[in-house]
Amino acid sequence: MNTSVSAPLPPPANQIRRTSSMAVISLVAGILGWTLLPFVGSLVAIVTGHMARGEIKRGNGLVDGDGLAVSGLVLGYAMVAVAILSIIGVVLLFGGLAAFLAVASNWG
Repeated sequence: MNTSVSAPLPPPANQIRRTSSMAVISLVAGILGWTLLPFVGSLVAIVTGHMARGEIKRGNGLVDGDGLAVSGLVLGYAMVAVAILSIIGVVLLFGGLAAFLAVASNWG
């Protein structure tokens, strides 16, 4: 009984490698997330980036673009983090201002 696990076979030499379309979309959407479409572009970058990485892993070495997909994911997640921190900052700013005004109106 052979219980050894074999590595996946390398791609045949006569087949051409292609770049994942989802990886390109992820990168473009990640850039758009920082420029024209802040929240929507970032979500598209995250979803398509994960889809591209899955496609690349299942491609058995025939699909390229992992760097593009990772770049789109980084841009997407970074913009979502900046958006969440900005919302928290605005809430704290206006909450602190409201508290200050409430204390100031009772003090004078």
